Amino acid sequence: MTADSSSVGRLERALASLRGLAVGDALGSQFFVPAHYPLLKRRELPAGPWHWTDDTEMASSVVAVLAAHRRIDQDELARSFAEHHDLDRGYGPVVDRLLRLVREGEDWRELAAGLFNGRGSWGNGAAMRIAPLGAWYADDPEQATHQAEISAYPTHQHREAVVGAMAVAAAAALAGSPDGPPGPEALLDGVIALVPKSAVGQGLRRARDMLDYGDAGTVAAVLGCGRRTTAHDTVPFALWSAARSLGDYETAFWTTAGVGGDMDTTCAITGGVLASGKAGTPPAEWTQRTEALPEWVPTSL
Repeated sequence: MTADSSSVGRLERALASLRGLAVGDALGSQFFVPAHYPLLKRRELPAGPWHWTDDTEMASSVVAVLAAHRRIDQDELARSFAEHHDLDRGYGPVVDRLLRLVREGEDWRELAAGLFNGRGSWGNGAAMRIAPLGAWYADDPEQATHQAEISAYPTHQHREAVVGAMAVAAAAALAGSPDGPPGPEALLDGVIALVPKSAVGQGLRRARDMLDYGDAGTVAAVLGCGRRTTAHDTVPFALWSAARSLGDYETAFWTTAGVGGDMDTTCAITGGVLASGKAGTPPAEWTQRTEALPEWVPTSL
């Protein structure tokens, strides 16, 4: 059995992943509020509404470009990022400046390539937004990794950032199988096989070897949990958490958020991967408390 490869079926999967990403992003960001720390420890929900961050805003652009072009068009993606860029969503200063300059007419190729003395950004921004693309390509995980690579370059051109995006897209594609997601080891093995050698890849191998660890805090201490906001400090733990809780969005969220770090991003990645197919949808109450997706996100073709 293969995933629905029609454009309509692909959009449905991408939107489901985007909703899962938005819930993880919005709820995860709530726990940066000091008054909510006790709630996180008790696994209790803060009052709504929960507002999403740049993770969801940029992921929405990914879905919009896929719906319009059936693939990633880098110029259109950069244009959408810039047009919908809302500083109040929590963008980092580097990407904030890049998108502002793109909006003013400068070339994203030169801007992104020139970041960090020409090394490019190795942040987790390309990975945080890409799960819906993996869901779109659930019928073709190799194409998911290829399109994810293309999608990273308008903002992130360092090898680790690019591989981080590829890994998340691969995980979402594999999790979106119509027969249900593979087992935890098979999921991570599948991702590892689809990404090139890198620090992200090394982290994924460690994540696979730690699947039997019950203490997420210990795993996060080894893999990282986004405190450095780098791809290799973020993606391995987020995918470890997703693999450990396939089919159980709620458990995956609390496991991911409970270790702290860049909680909106790690929870966005985990949530987007799980919601890409039969791997787990967010509880209805959580979805209801989450801010609606942007009106400009297409819901039909």
